Amino acid sequence: MQITWFGQACFRFDSKDVRVLIDPFSKKIGLREPRINDQIIIVTHDHYDHNNIENTTPESFIIKGPGEYEKSGVQVVGISSFHDNTQGSERGLNTIYVIKLENITLCHLGDIGQHMLTDEQVETIGGVDILFVPIGGTYTVDGKQAVAIVKQIEPKIIVPMHYKVPGLTVNLEGPNAFLKEIGIKPEETEYYKITAKNLPQEETHLIMFKL
Repeated sequence: MQITWFGQACFRFDSKDVRVLIDPFSKKIGLREPRINDQIIIVTHDHYDHNNIENTTPESFIIKGPGEYEKSGVQVVGISSFHDNTQGSERGLNTIYVIKLENITLCHLGDIGQHMLTDEQVETIGGVDILFVPIGGTYTVDGKQAVAIVKQIEPKIIVPMHYKVPGLTVNLEGPNAFLKEIGIKPEETEYYKITAKNLPQEETHLIMFKL
């Protein structure tokens, strides 16, 4: 599988048989929006920096919201969560997704705003190989809060997202607070290739994408 980051919370998971795109954004945020040519499109919540699905083809399978889904051998579970730390009273709901592709379990937290996951959420998420976690604060958890959630899930690989990068017009924090708190030396890459047999077994890896 090859993983590509486009900025914010938008990633493409490109396997031999299927492409999955999650949280495509509008160019209004200042970044180059991805060209959508994916069989499966996933949306964590209806904000313009996460739900730009206008250019999808009729053949695209679109997933929005909690539930269980399966398409082209890809299994997806959507788990309800809050976009803030006040039971959704400020920014509403967000969906966490657990995606199983090529015998790898991915967990994308979307714009999680809860400072901690509930026991039920952790149990439903289960074992995670690669965790995509927001760290930029303002609209999500910040760097320190993100580390607390990472410790709840205990993934093999951590991928921070939704933080300040050059060109982004959304007001977010940079990655420094998270990097200081997590205490793991990051591996920097433009895209990331991984197979199930190459997943780390002992030490947790931290992957930072370069745009």
